[in-house]
Amino acid sequence: MSPQALYGWRRFLLRVFGCAVGRGVLIRPTAEITYPWKVSIGAFSWIGDNVTLYSLGEIHIADNVVISQRSYICTGSHDFSVPTFDIFAAPIVIEAESWIATDVFVAPGVRIGRGAVIGARSTVVHDAPSMMICFGNPANPIRPRLANPA
Repeated sequence: MSPQALYGWRRFLLRVFGCAVGRGVLIRPTAEITYPWKVSIGAFSWIGDNVTLYSLGEIHIADNVVISQRSYICTGSHDFSVPTFDIFAAPIVIEAESWIATDVFVAPGVRIGRGAVIGARSTVVHDAPSMMICFGNPANPIRPRLANPA
């Protein structure tokens, strides 16, 4: 925990523990990052309150990404096909200019395409295409992000 305005302190602390943190990144004080050395966060991205970056595997967050409050970015799970439920990890990539709205779950191995928007309370178990609004459980592309793309 640290006071709200100490974004620079949180960036510094994450860098000390091996996280690649870009310029101008804002990380809210209640965000949790399991293994910072497995995370990279691009310039001017924003990690909201109570976001969990469960980084058993690598998490790559590009520039200008917003991950809203209470979202859970999960790179690890258990293999249900074996009796011992072995743990596995798969990387997650969130491309530039994407927005993950509040209370979204992103599963291991998922790629969120450039400029994608993931609607509130969605569950992302498959890749989300670039410049699409995706919503639901499981999240599916609903429509293009821009009405009149240039």
